[in-house]
Amino acid sequence: MEFYGLLGEKLSHSLSPEIHSELLKAINKDGAYKLFEIEKDRLEDFTEALKLLKIKGANVTIPYKKDIMKYIDSISEEAEKIGAINTISLENGKLYGHNTDYYGFGYMLKVNNISIKGKSAVILGNGGACRAVVHYLLDNNISDIKIVSRKPNKEEFNLQNVDVITYEELKNISGDILINSTPVGMHPNINVSPVTEDIIRNFDALVDLIYNPMETKFVNIGNSLSKKTTSGLYMLIGQAAKAQEIWNGVSIDEEIIKEIYKKLKLHFI
Repeated sequence: MEFYGLLGEKLSHSLSPEIHSELLKAINKDGAYKLFEIEKDRLEDFTEALKLLKIKGANVTIPYKKDIMKYIDSISEEAEKIGAINTISLENGKLYGHNTDYYGFGYMLKVNNISIKGKSAVILGNGGACRAVVHYLLDNNISDIKIVSRKPNKEEFNLQNVDVITYEELKNISGDILINSTPVGMHPNINVSPVTEDIIRNFDALVDLIYNPMETKFVNIGNSLSKKTTSGLYMLIGQAAKAQEIWNGVSIDEEIIKEIYKKLKLHFI
């Protein structure tokens, strides 16, 4: 049996064990997926333990996606650009860092038929999730990106075709895709949206990275206006599937991801 796990601070509500259990079953691998709640000052010890115990792979969640990088032997190209990892693989005694949020976001767009080539996108929030989204969009021919922040720092995203604006400036902007990368609307504070209906009206498609609840207030407003919408559950499953592909050198069929999505949806009904 091979072992995998999730590194984080507080993990009791994580869906990752269930997702990875389904993925391992689907690819006929005998494995177990554990939760590793580790204090920040023990991160280096954790990486040494991965090697010592020959744990094949680990996911990383907030708040350790950046802090863990200095203890990793090699970082993938997309993770280097993003400045964060969420997946570690152990190969020949060395630890490799990847960012599968990047691929999970792309999968979520694909499965919902949200086209980005030549389009304009606005991203609400400038945290860690935003960075994976920005680089995926840029790598896949988005026309331009505006990042909305309460405290704009234009130097933080010094990238071509990317601008950082305030929420006040957003009131005068329209575009193709509006993406929520903030935690506003996440369970248990579900009756709030990061922006008002007036702003949502100015966009054709709404993407929320939140998966609990399945339909946030933000998405609910979009649905009421007949916009194309999606929540973050496909991104969560998609990034997990990409991690298993890295760990086990397999290709996971889209139908497997869709079946897992159907099962997980039941948690939120």
